[in-house]
Amino acid sequence: MLKTKRILLSTIVLLSVSLLLCGCSDKSTGNSENTSTAENISAIQTDDPNAVDPSEIVDLSEGVTDKMYNRAVVNEGSLERLAAAMKKAGNGESITVGVIGGSITQGSLATSSDKCYASLFYKWWSDKFPNCEINFINAGIGGTTSYLGVHRVDEQLLAYKPDVVVVEFSVNDTDKVMNKYSYDSLVRKILKADNNPAVILLFTTMEDGTSLQETHKEIGQAYNLPMISYHDVVYPEVAAGTLKWTDISPDDIHPNDAGHAIIGQLLDRYLDSVYDKLDTIAEQPSAFDTEPLTKDYYANAELCNAKDITPSENDGFEIGQNSLYSQFTDNWITSSGGTMTFDIECRNFGIFYLKTTDGKSGQFDIYVDGVFKGTMDADFSGGWGNYGFTQQFLISNEAGKHTVEIKLSDKSANKNITILALMIS
Repeated sequence: MLKTKRILLSTIVLLSVSLLLCGCSDKSTGNSENTSTAENISAIQTDDPNAVDPSEIVDLSEGVTDKMYNRAVVNEGSLERLAAAMKKAGNGESITVGVIGGSITQGSLATSSDKCYASLFYKWWSDKFPNCEINFINAGIGGTTSYLGVHRVDEQLLAYKPDVVVVEFSVNDTDKVMNKYSYDSLVRKILKADNNPAVILLFTTMEDGTSLQETHKEIGQAYNLPMISYHDVVYPEVAAGTLKWTDISPDDIHPNDAGHAIIGQLLDRYLDSVYDKLDTIAEQPSAFDTEPLTKDYYANAELCNAKDITPSENDGFEIGQNSLYSQFTDNWITSSGGTMTFDIECRNFGIFYLKTTDGKSGQFDIYVDGVFKGTMDADFSGGWGNYGFTQQFLISNEAGKHTVEIKLSDKSANKNITILALMIS
């Protein structure tokens, strides 16, 4: 008798429509990798068998071609962990597959949840192993980066002990330095989980080719991980005029059903290639002990809310619940300004707070050990919608005891703010 398949859908996929549409980080930052057209269409070379042929118009109804797939596989990677998950499922044991990323992973602009790449990824496992219970965790949140990801991954993904994880942040991450640190620590956190999960890195793209793929690829190469690039499939075709971006996306970022289908086909073909040679993969997964590519600043990153930590001083803030994220509870909220002080021990410190369009949110200054470190500007008047914003105020090579003070800026006309959590590592 077939075991019942159980989908553990995270509350993450229940976000508001505005967040679904917002998708990704502000592309206006000067740190994004917006490579020139000439560099990004390097696949158009006569001596490259997988090059784009400018005379061949892409027919989406025919699916991903061999040339596209070959361009997509940036690195096959070590297969022991992925093979172990497949063998476990083949033996009829329950497994869990998960995804973490931004709005593309969340499924934004797919016409239904079953059309997004994450669900298609789950479907491969469900179809391939019909006698196995397949659990699924979608930890995608629109508008968020790997900096928030590394702070939330323990609670929102690793707590479910996934056997396989897809990581997708290449259009949300925009800072070549900070996001290299956060992405490295995020990937390492997953790899170091006790159950030795397999990790697949997925690289997406914006219409103009903007993607942090090259930075993220350094992480994948350091740990010899499977890497699949949607960017390298569609962007050279768009640049060559053989594929219209509007056929795969209704805006400049998010795939439509056809775009998600391409990603799903790429993952399916890659998984099939591993499945077809399972008998040749005898190695067993081992604990991850590779030295970090970066300084692993966020190795112990966590989110701390009002339930986890109490301010040493509080004037004006109350504990409440934001109306946007059900998965981030016990927030600090004020509509009258005020001050909060925390005594914490950390290496790095940031704050996760709401930006709002109602014209009521203000600016709050941050001091660490009496030194001004920056201002939280929660006012997003005229923007596309309310969303959670992350801001780092301290990064250090050594952990230490610090006093953090949050207070309304003297220059702020507005006094509202919702602090979702402190980001401590």
